[in-house]
Amino acid sequence: MQNGDKIKVFLVDDDALFLKSLEIEFLQHADFAIETYATGERCIENLSHKPDVIILDYHLDGIVTNAMNGLETLAKIKTYTPDTPVIMLSSQDKIEVAINCMHHKALDYVVKSETSFMRLQKIITSIFQFKKMEKELNWYMERM
Repeated sequence: MQNGDKIKVFLVDDDALFLKSLEIEFLQHADFAIETYATGERCIENLSHKPDVIILDYHLDGIVTNAMNGLETLAKIKTYTPDTPVIMLSSQDKIEVAINCMHHKALDYVVKSETSFMRLQKIITSIFQFKKMEKELNWYMERM
C-alpha cells in the first residue's frame, strides 16, 4: 500500500457520472487514494503509479469507439502487474459474463447498482485482510 495506510485504487469506467459517484463514495466513506480513468488505455499508461487494486468496467467504448474493452484491459494489466487484484464492474447481470471475467483472472465481478460501492468496499477489505494474514503467516513460518 502507498500513501501511508491508504489503499490506492484505480477506478476505470467510461460512464463519467458513475465514475464520479463511485469516486465520491470511496473518498467519503473510507481512507483510499483514488485515481480515475475513462479508458483502459489511460489505466495501462499509469500502472507505474502502482495501484493496490483496480476496479475495471467491462465495457469501455462509450467515449472512444475503438477503445480497449474491459477484458482487453484486464489482459494487459495481468501482463504488466499479474499480482494486482482487478475487480470487474458491469451493468450486465449475466453469469456468462462474470465467468468470462474470472477466466481472464479477475478477482471478482460486481454488477452496477445502488449497492455497488458497499460490495466493492467489502471485497477490498477482504483482499487486504487476507494479505495481512498471509504476511503474518509468512513471518511466523520464517521463525520456525
